[in-house]
Amino acid sequence: MKHQPGSPLPLLRSLTRDEVRDVDCRAIEEFGLPGIVLMENAGRGAAELLIELGIDGPVMIAAGKGNNGGDGFVIARHLEIRGFEVRVLLFADPRELTGDALTNYHVLSVAGTPTRVCLGPDAVWKADLRSADWIVDALLGTGTKGSVREPFVTVIEEINASGVGVFAVDLPSGLDCDTGRPLGPCIKAVHTATFVAPKRGFEAPGAATYTGQVHVIGIGVPRSLLGTYALPS
Repeated sequence: MKHQPGSPLPLLRSLTRDEVRDVDCRAIEEFGLPGIVLMENAGRGAAELLIELGIDGPVMIAAGKGNNGGDGFVIARHLEIRGFEVRVLLFADPRELTGDALTNYHVLSVAGTPTRVCLGPDAVWKADLRSADWIVDALLGTGTKGSVREPFVTVIEEINASGVGVFAVDLPSGLDCDTGRPLGPCIKAVHTATFVAPKRGFEAPGAATYTGQVHVIGIGVPRSLLGTYALPS
């Protein structure tokens, strides 16, 4: 008998910062999905999207110390598996990494993926950015509040000035998840791979200047949980 596909996943409304956190917490605590599985699904899906968009040279992963950086580490691994040239620029002390982000950084370290720790102004990482075909923005995530601080002020300004296409992970670094307003310097992406559902701030006037084209990437959250956030039928 020929297989008949099931019904499509529900269309989700945009999510606030607190709702994004709630989805992750419920998937982990109620459904027993390990956080590292969600990170793996997010990073792999984002890497596959970037490959579909086309890669014609080195990819630079600009990563912070949080889970957004962890997603970037997964992206780096999957790009490398597929044979693409990739380098990680970590704008944090590796000793500050924890949890799933630390695990994925350790994998890259053991695998020998080229990684540069960038703890201050450095002409080398600035040149790395300008030599890339794509820059993956995995610096700051949806939990960012208040004004963007150093080193990210300088890093964001350098990325925007590089002339290289930027692929933002979940949301452009420096954009407020809820209001869609920049919190100081803000990444101007060509494409944004956002996870589970669009973010509430993406609806704000002017937010598209920073997000570019938005793509929603599933991370394996069960259908029954997704339904909680579905648009009215």
